[in-house]
Order: sequence, then structure tokens, then C-alpha cells
Amino acid sequence: MSRRDLFIAAAIAALCGIALISVARGAPATDGMVAGKHTSPAPASREPTSGLLGFTQTPRRPGNLLARVGVVGRSTEGRPIRLRQTGDPALSGEVLVFGCVHGDECAATGIQPSSPLTAGCPDPESDVYVVPNLNPDGAARRSRLNGRGVDLNRNFPSGWRPIGHRGDPQYSGPRPFSEPETRLAADIVRRLGPEATIWFHQYGGGRPFVRAWGQSIPLARKYAALARLPFRALPWPDGTAPNWQNHRFPGTSSFVVELPPGPLADGLGARLGDALVRLGREVSKD
Repeated sequence: MSRRDLFIAAAIAALCGIALISVARGAPATDGMVAGKHTSPAPASREPTSGLLGFTQTPRRPGNLLARVGVVGRSTEGRPIRLRQTGDPALSGEVLVFGCVHGDECAATGIQPSSPLTAGCPDPESDVYVVPNLNPDGAARRSRLNGRGVDLNRNFPSGWRPIGHRGDPQYSGPRPFSEPETRLAADIVRRLGPEATIWFHQYGGGRPFVRAWGQSIPLARKYAALARLPFRALPWPDGTAPNWQNHRFPGTSSFVVELPPGPLADGLGARLGDALVRLGREVSKD
């Protein structure tokens, strides 16, 4: 990193620190409160976040406002899979985001919770976790599949069935959770017990939309409204990640944002990031 980059990073951290101090002073903490927000007990499904996600639990201070980032796993071919946490990890009500699952659908890898509400700084009133790329092997090849030729979004247990053969576009793998990437994603969900998990994909159509089914529809509709996107209620294909979370963790929401092919259109990334902040604030109030 150059001196100029270091200076810019330090300046942003200082400005965000001032913003955070202002928020904290404007809403003094009391018993059971963090910066004026009630911190209810974590969901029953949430497991301790020591170890794999321990780095995300450091206290909120000006020095770590930009993000808490760590490597949480490795791909089939050994590439690092990273997770970034922003906001206040002491809050209950987490939002979890997977920016890229299919290696040729990675337009959302750079999406971060950022909003005019917080002047682009991490939001002290939400707790958002982002895995930019769950499939770095596929991304390196610009392939939908992982390093073993498996479609990760057909490799989850709920509704799993044998589909195709290795290298086929929707090959579901030899068995559920056969791939390290899907096991890692499930482990993160188990440990966090997020109120909402958002999976970004891309499809052949020209307009982005949000899709969900069953228990996930209400929160998915809310995110769609916040991002000013259409919503569609569509059943989940066999072996998909949202289908697994809906069955494994009743009461939580897991849904998909379908983006058009190619890079994000002007302004769409900002809307998606702003909607993440606003959704994070909504679920942290529950």
C-alpha cells in the first residue's frame, strides 16, 4: 500500500471514528443496550463464534471501524475464502451476504453495506457479514462450478438429488455437503444464526429482482422494496442453499438477488449496499 493509500485509509477511519462517537453520545448506553439499541439474546440456533469467526467479535473502536476481515476457509484448490464484518458485533440480529456462489456470476463481490445514513462509514446500528466469494476456484476459471466440477448451489442437503455428472452445469456432487465450500457456508450460518442470509446470483434476463419462497418471503419483500427491485415468489430448486437454511433454521430468512449479466449497472451497487444497511437496522430492532 502506498503512502497516499495509507493516508486516505487513515483519514476515512478518523472520520468514521468521529461519526461513531457522535452516534454513541447521542444515544447513551444503558443496561441491555448498545448505543441506544436493545441487545436481545442471540437466537437459539446461534452457536459460539469463537474460533472460525472469533475475529469478528472485537469491540467496536475507531481503529477497527472500516471492517473486521479474516480468512474463514479454503476452496477445493486451496484458495482463501474471506469474510468481512461491518457494524457492531455486539448487536443481535445479523445479516449474512454471499456475493458470489457460481464463479461466472460474481458481479456482487464488491457489494458492501454502505449508506447515506452513515456517510459511507460502517453502520453502528447494524451487524452485517459479507463473504465476497464462496467459489474462488470457479471465479478464477470463469466457471459456474467449483474446482471439482460441482455446482455449489445444488450441493446442499434439502431436496438434494443426483443431478448430472462432474462438469455438468448443475452437477450436484456425489452427496450432499461433499464440497468444502458448501460445508463452510453451512458452518457460518450455524454459528451466526442470521436473521437474513442473502445470496447474489446472475441470470440471463435484463432486470434484477429478488426471489424467495416460504418463510423467507416477508423479509425478501422488504429487501426488494428497500433496494427498489421487483420481487418474485418462486420455489427453490433441489439442493439449494436457501432451501437448506429454510428447513434447518425455521424463523430465519434466506433469499436470492438475481442480477443481470455483466457488471453492475450505474447506481445499482449503491442501492443494494444501502438496502443492506437498512435491512440490518430493521432486523437488529427485533
